[in-house]
Amino acid sequence: MTRNVDPVSLHAAYDECQAITRREARNFYYAFVTLPKARRRSIYAAYAFSRLADDIADGDGPVATKAASLGDLRKALNAALAGAPEGAIMTALADSAATYDIPESLFNDIIDGVEMDLTKSRYATFDELREYCYRVASAVGLVSIQIFGYDDPQAKVHAVDLGLAMQLTNIMRDVGEDAANDRIYIPQNELARFGCTEEQLQAGVVDANFVALMQFQAGRAREYFSSSKALFPLLQPRSRGCAAGLHQLYSKLLNRIELRGYDVFSERVSLPAWEKLRLTFTLWATNLMARRS
Repeated sequence: MTRNVDPVSLHAAYDECQAITRREARNFYYAFVTLPKARRRSIYAAYAFSRLADDIADGDGPVATKAASLGDLRKALNAALAGAPEGAIMTALADSAATYDIPESLFNDIIDGVEMDLTKSRYATFDELREYCYRVASAVGLVSIQIFGYDDPQAKVHAVDLGLAMQLTNIMRDVGEDAANDRIYIPQNELARFGCTEEQLQAGVVDANFVALMQFQAGRAREYFSSSKALFPLLQPRSRGCAAGLHQLYSKLLNRIELRGYDVFSERVSLPAWEKLRLTFTLWATNLMARRS
């Protein structure tokens, strides 16, 4: 338990993180609810922290102001993990980090990732993009498996791959929205290779060149999804459903992008609530069998 925090305040801090997750997490929340209670509330704390960092970077105001706010977040993180948390998110996060031995470096990686959005809006190659995806997504995955529980260190490799697969899917889905905000995450050398321009992305043009570009992006994401399946048996049995749920949700999202002929401009690609609920019930059943075993 976090030092100098009474149980009632700690419970309230976790409740606030859950409320943030329920309100903001969309796809994630359906997978999170399949976890055992103690692990679930720590996942809520990790998500709320990531959401806070992301909201600072995406908020209004000058870059310098947002950079200063992220600097303040680093200081608050350091103080929280040293035993002096301030606010609900940091209180819950510090308790979770102590409970599940989560390295501070992973939380700093997440801040590093969103900080990149303040100064970098183009990526020359996939190697550059991969570094960004690692920080904003794979680092979250590494935090998550600390909470899920695992024994084999190979789990880290596959958690990184799952984070990359999910973030690459997000990038494909949000191509138009990001381009409208002058952010192009698809590597510049791959745009050139397939004969696509930034102006085309901003105009929402879906032609043969764009489809070929997106097929290439989808193929890369599929490779990471395939590799990340090896993560599930390495996790504690009652945590496997959550990781599998995230994998399935984002794989299905990628399927929908493909089924729409890669038209990600006319409307936002998403999964219907009934499909998310059906998957949640399936995962609950899987976890129940694991518990009985």
